[in-house]
Amino acid sequence: MNIGQSVIEALESLSANKLRSGLTILGIVIGVGAVIAMLAVGQGAQNTITGSISGIGTNLLFVFSGNFETTVRNPRPLTLQDAEAIADPFAAPSVVAVAPVLQGNVDATHGRELTRTTLNGVTPEYFPVRNHSLIEGEFFTPDQMLERASIAIIGVDVADRLYGRREGIIGETIRLNGQPFRVVGVLTSKGGGPFGSQDDVIDVPLTTAQNRLIRRTVRNRVDLIFAQVSDANQIFQAQEEIAGILRARHRITLGADDFTIFSQEDFVTTARTITGVFTVFLGGIAAISLLVGGIGIMNIMLVSVTERTREIGLRKALGARKRDILIQFLTESSLLSLIGGLVGILLGWLIAEIVGRVAAANDTPFYPSIGLNAVLLATMFSTAIGLFFGLYPANRAANLEPVEALRYE
Repeated sequence: MNIGQSVIEALESLSANKLRSGLTILGIVIGVGAVIAMLAVGQGAQNTITGSISGIGTNLLFVFSGNFETTVRNPRPLTLQDAEAIADPFAAPSVVAVAPVLQGNVDATHGRELTRTTLNGVTPEYFPVRNHSLIEGEFFTPDQMLERASIAIIGVDVADRLYGRREGIIGETIRLNGQPFRVVGVLTSKGGGPFGSQDDVIDVPLTTAQNRLIRRTVRNRVDLIFAQVSDANQIFQAQEEIAGILRARHRITLGADDFTIFSQEDFVTTARTITGVFTVFLGGIAAISLLVGGIGIMNIMLVSVTERTREIGLRKALGARKRDILIQFLTESSLLSLIGGLVGILLGWLIAEIVGRVAAANDTPFYPSIGLNAVLLATMFSTAIGLFFGLYPANRAANLEPVEALRYE
């Protein structure tokens, strides 16, 4: 018996019991659909997170105070003077721009509207380093830094909550911890990031934040320093240059550093690891339903073998070989899982599409991504499930004795 004939006979057999075959296929459809949808959600989450990290800036290094791997006695904080030393082209030739940041939280009010948000005290260099752009308005100038001007650039989330709009806000007054500031710019939306939402922020001149909004026990202390590297190939060299500068300034000769330097690639790698585990976990949970569908196939094939015992005996009496019977039942079980797999792919795509639309409706930039590898994996896995769970019933049918099978009632 050739494969084509086996497929035709398998389709005839399955169509003879349409309801039973349909219910069996449904288990595989749900399993494959769940696997496709979960893998798409996981991949979409990874793309969204890594995209947000990449959108922070280009070839950036992040310098934090403290050592994240070990405890350091009497650590020195990062200061504006550290940032100025890193910006020295003779000390760090691989670094092209440096932006120190002072961070805190602030109560922002306009009229009766109140919101608590992240406050960044920044320098004019911060905006090009972070690849920021404006919907309207203008960035800070060095003169405004020196004057400790009471001006603010706000994110779109803050604009939505306080003003109910994102345009026509320039010149409006916003109160930060009760102090009046003039809005001079509205940032273009950039979504989430490794440091929280990049849209739920207010940026003010660093000198203004130091003197009026964020108090620190150490004068000129900053919480984070962004360093932009001239080229991606210079990242490691720039890290070594910055580490050498800070070790000299903090007088570290032996022992652990009292600072930590991360690159964008470090954040991307960490994010991919986390989302990869998340995706595998979701896919594993969804695969359980595929196993349940496979057990359903085994169950229905055992019933089919029992019902067709006399048919099997007649076939063997007319010369059908053990291999022919085995192929016939394996073809039926494989067809059940293959059809279920193809329909399940469509179901998975539909679920992923619905998840994306729901996320968009809730202002969450999330786009599930269905890759070819996920489709191939689900299809091959579903077919393998059919073969595996159809093997025992097929073997049982092939081993029936013709005489006993013909006498079966």
